[in-house]
Amino acid sequence: MDFRKLCSIITITGVISLVCHPSSVTAGDIVNDDNLAPKKPGCENDFVLVKVQTWVGGEEDAEFVGVGARFGTTIVSKEKNANQIRLTLSDPPDCCSAPKHKLDRDVIMVHRGHCKFTTKANNAEAAGASAVLIINNQKELYKMVCEPDETDVDIHIPAIILPQDAGASLEKMLLTNISVSVQLYSPKRPLVDVAEVFLWLMAVGTILCASYWSAWTAREAAAEQDKLLKDAVDEVPNDKAVGVSSVLDINTASAVLWCGGLANLPGCLIVKVVQACWRIIHKIGWAMHRNLSFAWIGQDILGIALIITVLQIVQVPNLKVGTVLLSCAFLYDIFWVFVSKKLFHESVMIVVARGDRSGEDGIPMLLKIPRLFDPWGGYSIIGFGDILLPGLLIAFSLRYDWSANKSLRAGYFPWAMLAYGLGLLITYVALNLMDGHGQPALLYIVPFTLGTFLALGKKRGDLRVLWTQGELQRPCPHVLLQRGQELD
Repeated sequence: MDFRKLCSIITITGVISLVCHPSSVTAGDIVNDDNLAPKKPGCENDFVLVKVQTWVGGEEDAEFVGVGARFGTTIVSKEKNANQIRLTLSDPPDCCSAPKHKLDRDVIMVHRGHCKFTTKANNAEAAGASAVLIINNQKELYKMVCEPDETDVDIHIPAIILPQDAGASLEKMLLTNISVSVQLYSPKRPLVDVAEVFLWLMAVGTILCASYWSAWTAREAAAEQDKLLKDAVDEVPNDKAVGVSSVLDINTASAVLWCGGLANLPGCLIVKVVQACWRIIHKIGWAMHRNLSFAWIGQDILGIALIITVLQIVQVPNLKVGTVLLSCAFLYDIFWVFVSKKLFHESVMIVVARGDRSGEDGIPMLLKIPRLFDPWGGYSIIGFGDILLPGLLIAFSLRYDWSANKSLRAGYFPWAMLAYGLGLLITYVALNLMDGHGQPALLYIVPFTLGTFLALGKKRGDLRVLWTQGELQRPCPHVLLQRGQELD
């Protein structure tokens, strides 16, 4: 392989990794410990999401989501342990001074004002409130912390902040209804959700199908090339027998084949038209219904089709290119998931993966499945790059096995697939251990897949061939024919 071809392959795969290489992540962390937020005795809670379930006239109504404060008591985790408590408005609204009326263990709703959050909570607790809901002056959530000059924080009621639109809805309920009560609880995510199992199977199955298709097309192309070369050798004029009849036989056969192909041409055109119509209908249908709850099915179908197509078109020529590519992607993934979070206060890779932070519709570069047994909902997701980039190396392993006529046990493909599956499994383990924080999947997948390939090649003595040559060179049919004639 010449230098120009090598550069083109690296460029193409680099563009792929740049455009579609978000990392696997679950949507919505419910526990978030901010190292920048000050901690001190009485003000050291983790920031957790809190469900605020409303009840109007004894009937269940809307549900809102807030964030628990750094101070105060913790929220119960089970809904059955959360009591329905009457909700009341604060007077004064910001609760920067003591409320005018005593409370009978009510949940008091206050507006964010100019005093400290701890001042509001202390005033609410002194008035007899069992919890305080603070309404933010923006549509976003906010992390309530203690001020640096506060040294003696002793608050014994939970404090939760809600976004502005949720506060407006609650205030409307209180003004138009006699009895409004709330339940406050913060359920925990399950350790493992069935969505992660299906997503693992989807990723492994996609690489499996793409690898076999890539190897099959490579084998078919090689067989076609051999056939053309063999036919070309057979058509070389023989000095002992050259006649007009042979020319007439070839022309007659060509005419018959041409007529047969022409007769079947309408059928081929119909198949292509049907395929094109299906693709257009599918894409238009997904674009029109992309905001519905089941739109993830169409998105995953499009994503899998794209990944399989790319893995068939773009091929790693040898292990050297694969090592350089995956090593760069390994560092690239770590930087944009971990380091970018320090620089931009948010993981750029995760935002790009979701495609949901611009004012307009984004293009989600991921596969996703809804979390079925998660009380917080959301999706388990995996970025295209976490399938595409390791898939290039795995597809190469199967092409090499077929070109070297290796059996399944003696080949590299089964071990590469096993290594990828284990690496992805470790990614999900780390994801759950880190409370759902986004993880760079290639941090775990690359050492497993690439390390297994290098170690196995070294042990079997194939490393030099894999590193420089890649697929074994096949002698051309005319060379074999010449050798046979020389032996004769």
